[in-house]
Amino acid sequence: MPRSPRTGFPRTARVRARTEFDRVFAQGRRIASPQLALHWLRDGQLPRLGLAVSRKVDPTAVGRNRIKRSLREQFRQSRAALAPGAYVVVARAPATQTSNRELRAVFDALLQRAGALPPPETPGTMPAPDSRDRPSSPSLPRPGTG
Repeated sequence: MPRSPRTGFPRTARVRARTEFDRVFAQGRRIASPQLALHWLRDGQLPRLGLAVSRKVDPTAVGRNRIKRSLREQFRQSRAALAPGAYVVVARAPATQTSNRELRAVFDALLQRAGALPPPETPGTMPAPDSRDRPSSPSLPRPGTG
């Protein structure tokens, strides 16, 4: 059975070298939540992700890999909509007790707060902007008044 082309996480989408991490930490901006800290640097390149999950966060490799796998998948799904740059996520201790779904939601929220992702569209009850900008039709006189 032939293998399908890789839809994973290519090397071009990763922050890998220590010098790249150091540059993002030194020159980039930071935003945080209790579970994750996001460091980002807009550098004009395609969106790339770096992950830092230390043994202080979770002493077991299984736990650390779960956190990284979840964040990598969310980045892969959001990558097309992201602003260009390098994004480094540093996991914090509460990430260990956070479910995969919640980790992904926290990561998305941080990306939105950083301005890297557009805010989600929420359906509302207001009419579309183009319908409010149209001039109203001239009112006709009421029957019997005119």
